[in-house]
Amino acid sequence: MRFAFSTLGVPGMPVRDVARLAVGAGYHGVELRAHPEEPVHPGLGAPERAEVARVFADAGVEILTVAGYAKVAEAQDEAGEAALADELAGLVGLAADVGASYVRVFPGAGDRPAAEADADAARRLGAIAPIAADRGVTVLLETHDSHRTGTAAAQVLGPVGHGSVGALWDVMHTWLGEEDPITTQAVLAPHLGYVQVKDVASAEDKTPLPLGAGVLPLAGCLGALVQDGWDGWLCWEYEKRWYPAAPPLPDLLRAGREHLEHLLQVAGKEG
Repeated sequence: MRFAFSTLGVPGMPVRDVARLAVGAGYHGVELRAHPEEPVHPGLGAPERAEVARVFADAGVEILTVAGYAKVAEAQDEAGEAALADELAGLVGLAADVGASYVRVFPGAGDRPAAEADADAARRLGAIAPIAADRGVTVLLETHDSHRTGTAAAQVLGPVGHGSVGALWDVMHTWLGEEDPITTQAVLAPHLGYVQVKDVASAEDKTPLPLGAGVLPLAGCLGALVQDGWDGWLCWEYEKRWYPAAPPLPDLLRAGREHLEHLLQVAGKEG
């Protein structure tokens, strides 16, 4: 498997420094948080996008994802529908221009009836799918908020039925949803783009911790992936942006990668 980390863990860090950090810590790629407060976002012009792509290409680091904040299951009026479609198209365009494989989106249904939210999300993802395919990008629905389990995400992704729309497995949210990793892997296998790993102290205290220092079932998640023969990307999402008192991510990156490698070795032997 290959390893990446999210720039959510190094908020505001210039892209050159992100690339150097990835190389120095032995990571193969990065997930770029696409928000206006970050160096990479949909408002960038063509020259800036080309420069981002060049910086990472020169460093030999892959831009795995443009991590957007579009909510595809959220209730919208007519104007909101148009704005959401533009937002999705903008994220796909940004990903294509900087050379990213994926765009991350959220469900964001809130307390809407599940059937209604699922239908809207599937329709919207189905509409962006051919645009993404034309640009060589895959849009991934993260297991998050209203659809935190793999089972819930699959209820949206199954009806879409397009190769340019898939799933991003956030291991914290499936754990919060009390879904067993084997179940998550089974239902997401036809759709899985990659996996976000992290660690926290408890369901009540989600302050990011070094990998292996918390309660999340990382061994079980990686074991399920290995048993199924999956060999993709693991991305460490360390939520420093939301927890500024958390220890700096750069000091933890190398040990985090080594911990994941150890878990994979153990899983391989047990499998």
